[in-house]
Amino acid sequence: MKIIVTGSLGNISKPLTEILVKNGHEVTVISSKAEKKNAIAALGAKAAIGSFEDIKFLTETFKGADAVYVMEANDVSQFFNPEFDAIAYNIQIAKNYKEAIAASGVEKVIHLSCIGGHTDKGVGLVALHHGAETALNELPANVQIKFMRPVGFYYNLLQFIPAIKGHGMIFANYGGDEKEPMAAVQDIADTIAEEFDKPFTGRTVQYIASDEVSMKDVAKEIGKAIGIPDMPWVQVPDQDFYNTLLGFGMSPQGAHAFTELNTARRTGLMYEDYINHKPQLGKVKIADYAKEFAAIYNHQ
Repeated sequence: MKIIVTGSLGNISKPLTEILVKNGHEVTVISSKAEKKNAIAALGAKAAIGSFEDIKFLTETFKGADAVYVMEANDVSQFFNPEFDAIAYNIQIAKNYKEAIAASGVEKVIHLSCIGGHTDKGVGLVALHHGAETALNELPANVQIKFMRPVGFYYNLLQFIPAIKGHGMIFANYGGDEKEPMAAVQDIADTIAEEFDKPFTGRTVQYIASDEVSMKDVAKEIGKAIGIPDMPWVQVPDQDFYNTLLGFGMSPQGAHAFTELNTARRTGLMYEDYINHKPQLGKVKIADYAKEFAAIYNHQ
């Protein structure tokens, strides 16, 4: 099968490409950086250098493909720009994909969405995924789409390294004893790769999760791995968290998007649809990821 992968050599796209190539597929990886060509070739894939803002480029790249994997990517630096609207920007990228898919004739699509993609109300930054799904759902009925909704990524825990090193704790405006689903990149890539080899039928939604664990237990597992066995997870008020993000230089709308996202985790709004469609959990548990976290932590 000829498959187009967006996302360059990102956290999911790289292992996904490796698996697809290993499974015998002919893979083309889209990247905006020409210097990634050699690294993409080293994986056994072809590189297509261009921008997902360029509909003509996307259309030409998609032509002749049996299936495409599309995703929207956020550059953290953009959240420090008060004039940048991450939600609107990423929804526009999804609209670009929609136009390119329609024009190229591709009929099999896998879209990387996210937990919370069932709504655009009260979920902060995640609203972009609902908007992206809505845009892609406007494609003709002959285009079959699998919307993949992974839950919170383990690697997002890396953002807490400065707080751990500075204060010996993790703090956020969510957490506690309630279990939440989390996912490993490898489990996400494995699941998506498997879906390319399964039948495509209409429009489907699938959640991806590796473990369900409380944030207090997350702190304990990570703490054990880095030598702080009693490390606490401290839940702070929304306003305090918002002000902290502003203090880091984040734009007001960026700080609001992340604060509201975390609030939706705390209230359970983020997990309303997930609860009714729970997937089989993957292989990588939080204790496994804690070792990876520790390796990164100890080299920073």
